Amino acid sequence: MDLLDLRYLSIIVETGSFSHAAQSLGIKTSTISRRISRLEDELGVTIFERGSFGIRLTAAGRDVMVHVRRSLDAVENVVRSGKNTGAAKTGRLRLGVRMPPIGQPMQSLLASWRVAHPGVVLTLHELNDSEIFTALVERALDAALVTSNTLRSGATTVPLYRERLVAALPVLHGLTSHDSLTWEYLRTETFLTQGWEGSHAAREFYVSLLGDGAKFFSHPAGKQSIMALVGAGFGLTLAAKSQSEVTFPGVVYKPIAEDDAWVQVELAWLPTSEDAAVGRFIAFMRDEARSRGLL
Repeated sequence: MDLLDLRYLSIIVETGSFSHAAQSLGIKTSTISRRISRLEDELGVTIFERGSFGIRLTAAGRDVMVHVRRSLDAVENVVRSGKNTGAAKTGRLRLGVRMPPIGQPMQSLLASWRVAHPGVVLTLHELNDSEIFTALVERALDAALVTSNTLRSGATTVPLYRERLVAALPVLHGLTSHDSLTWEYLRTETFLTQGWEGSHAAREFYVSLLGDGAKFFSHPAGKQSIMALVGAGFGLTLAAKSQSEVTFPGVVYKPIAEDDAWVQVELAWLPTSEDAAVGRFIAFMRDEARSRGLL
């Protein structure tokens, strides 16, 4: 017995005769008759009564057909599931983020992905840069949105977009009177950065912009906590323009009039990943970013 025998049996029942079933399958009637006779011998039951009336299921045949239909339905579900997964219509995607995907363009990129692939469940994991790359290596994440200054070897990346930087200042700070700021204005200020043991990418990035003479205080905390400290007057910080769309008590944002005042956001993943949903997500985000001219 094989799956083909069960399909032949189902089609015979649907069409009502061996000849009609053979015709629909494009095979000889003798071939399908021989297969069913062999199946009856293997099962030890008579599936069809044959006579001048044609064919009809015996009681044993009706019992057999209950299981045949269940088996064929199960096979069809397996095939459908495989095709959906292979086409990334279903599945899951664990996405690490260095900074929350607030505002444009990331929010609209993710919204477009959701509309195009509603069957893929996306979960966000907000982690620091060290944790993100550890999670990628350990397969706890499928992909991650990171800034170019936090990239590490071993992962494959594709740039998505650049975003302008702004300065976040306490509301009563003297620099809030300026319409825009320069690195010269900011270089003498105290900057609050995110930093963890063995992970000081944010501070190193700030140094590349402000110079070695700038003063820093690193905190192993999220950006929201850093903003709370800025509002309390502990110092200044830099933020992506999209982050400035979120209001924090006591914080004022000012644009930075410098050509290098931007950060590049990239999508990172391990090149050994074989999950169809991950591959489709990477291709979608890359192509969508390029079509919008974000770089």
